[in-house]
Amino acid sequence: MARVIVDVMPKPEILDPQGKAVTGALQRLGYEGLSVRQGKRFEIEVEGELDQTRLDQLREASEKLLANTVIEQFDVRVDEGN
Repeated sequence: MARVIVDVMPKPEILDPQGKAVTGALQRLGYEGLSVRQGKRFEIEVEGELDQTRLDQLREASEKLLANTVIEQFDVRVDEGN
């Protein structure tokens, strides 16, 4: 069984209040020089063969359901460690 990872992040020009809050908390804890942007990660288990057609389907599903492409960008990749 193959695993596909979909990482979704806010576009660079979009404000990220959650990431900003985490950045502030890290600084208060003494961790200087760090800047955080918060996103989400989806791990998708794929039954059967993982071919280019299947990856294209997962990219389409990511664009339609997993990411809001107005404010987010996403990356679909095969988990090679699996």
